[in-house]
Amino acid sequence: QVQLVESGGGLVQAGGSLRLSCAASGRTFSRYAMAWFRQAPGKERGFVACINCTGGTTYYADSVKGRFNMSRDNAKNTVYLQMNSLEPEDTAVYYCAAGASTYDLRSPGSRGAYWGQGTQVTVSS
Repeated sequence: QVQLVESGGGLVQAGGSLRLSCAASGRTFSRYAMAWFRQAPGKERGFVACINCTGGTTYYADSVKGRFNMSRDNAKNTVYLQMNSLEPEDTAVYYCAAGASTYDLRSPGSRGAYWGQGTQVTVSS
């Protein structure tokens, strides 16, 4: 089992940047694929990005491609989401997730994932 704690959210103007972090407990962090999801008010939680165990492969939702970059530091048990050129439509609670594979994390319901508590990102116009 792994416990996840997100940080780095806040209020930013459109066009600005934020970097989210997700710190994981445990010594098996490097065995987990990791992902970011987000949930805007009144909407379902949706996939944003994910990364495999080694950090060599990433996937992004079309809405964030070219603006967001996900990375991980297995020595620090931490994943990051660098968000640039933020838009008001990016406003949401952002959640970190850990799973057996990027395939599982991107599957409907994110099969078997562990979740953090979320961090609020608000982008003003």
